[in-house]
Amino acid sequence: MAPQPESENKVRHVVLPSGRTIEVVYFAERTEAHGRPADEQVDLHLCGTCGSELVYPVDWEEEGSTHWRVVLRCPNCEWTGTGVFEQEVVERFDLELDHGTEVLVSDLQHLTRANMEEDVERFITALHGDHILPTDF
Repeated sequence: MAPQPESENKVRHVVLPSGRTIEVVYFAERTEAHGRPADEQVDLHLCGTCGSELVYPVDWEEEGSTHWRVVLRCPNCEWTGTGVFEQEVVERFDLELDHGTEVLVSDLQHLTRANMEEDVERFITALHGDHILPTDF
């Protein structure tokens, strides 16, 4: 087994209650969630179980200087999983989440406008039919 370059490892010094200091070395992971090779493109918003494009993060935290540990959930099939992913993969996922947010906000605005138009039409119809009286206000 060939040694990994030091730049890929994270070293942490821990002081034990006895006062003794130990060095903990975290080795860089070569694979990501589900055993995929690190160089394979991963789209975190896609569910590997059902194919849904609605996978979202439940939690994420830094895992070293270039990786993130992400807990994912698919609302379609209820799959959940955790993986460690490179910064680039997480940034692509973040862009996909931003795009999804924009789509949701746009749909909400259209729905709100359509509902308001229906309310106004009903109000106008009620006014013309003398169904609204001063006591209604």
